[in-house]
Amino acid sequence: MILTVTLNAAIDRTVAVPSFRLGQRHRAVEARTVAGGKGVNVARALKLLGKPVIATGLAGGPTGSRILERLAEESILNAFTLIEGDSRTNLAVIDPTSGEQTEINERGPEVSGEEIARFVDKLLYLAQGAAICVLSGSVPPGAPADVYGQLIRELKALGVVCVLDTDSDPMRAGLRAEPAIVVPNVLEAEEVVDHEFNDSQDLVLGLDGLLEMGAGEAIITSVDGCVATVGEGPARRRYEVRVEHLDPVAAVGSGDSFAAGYVAARYEGGSPQECLAYGVACGAESTQHFGAGSIDPREVERLLPRVEVRQLELPAGVG
Repeated sequence: MILTVTLNAAIDRTVAVPSFRLGQRHRAVEARTVAGGKGVNVARALKLLGKPVIATGLAGGPTGSRILERLAEESILNAFTLIEGDSRTNLAVIDPTSGEQTEINERGPEVSGEEIARFVDKLLYLAQGAAICVLSGSVPPGAPADVYGQLIRELKALGVVCVLDTDSDPMRAGLRAEPAIVVPNVLEAEEVVDHEFNDSQDLVLGLDGLLEMGAGEAIITSVDGCVATVGEGPARRRYEVRVEHLDPVAAVGSGDSFAAGYVAARYEGGSPQECLAYGVACGAESTQHFGAGSIDPREVERLLPRVEVRQLELPAGVG
């Protein structure tokens, strides 16, 4: 079984607004409202890929009730801890004429130490039957900045493979707990390693930085692919994985779909190259849909042969 953790779950509303301009009145031509937060998006994609997944995290108030209702409508198994505060609502505006997207994300409700403790108890109970846990997204106000680090240490003690996808201080704290895999996008990785990526060599240095900070394996994603250092010891390899550019309908959540594809392939025992290629195919295919975490497994399979996996040279002493 695979677990996904979303500490700051949301109702995500995505609207398509042609020729969107700030300060102007517009009419949306399309809209979709779903349960969201990065971990929920990963769970949605894993469900569509046919993998056994349970979404867990924190949800509360009327918005939290809507999140749980939406998950039930999608038949996504879930075991959220209820909190007193009202869960957040996020808005993404997609301009289909330019392909640009604008995201407005609320901070989320204040959570208490007692609510976090109840969630940890539930997570560790669920983890007894889990092989992989994906911990994704922002940390709500009131939660300790090192909450992901705490969870990773507890899960590792149970033999669960931890995949971390967050940013800023929660990512730095999580890295100190040495998660098996981290999967930030380019902007998130730049912030964590405090270094702007201007070319492919900078991306490689970013991977090295994430590994030095504690990651067992590091993957930096983009809409069209990823760079990754994966494997252990003599089996450690570095790859660049690319797929031909697809004109996106919406790129919101493509990184979450990559994570789902990578984890799905890893859960089935795929090789590093197979896992990375499948993740890239899932991430790219998801950009053809309106709504984060939405993918068509049949289209993923059609796209997979067009994914290029290229092995890069590791510097001496790495491995």
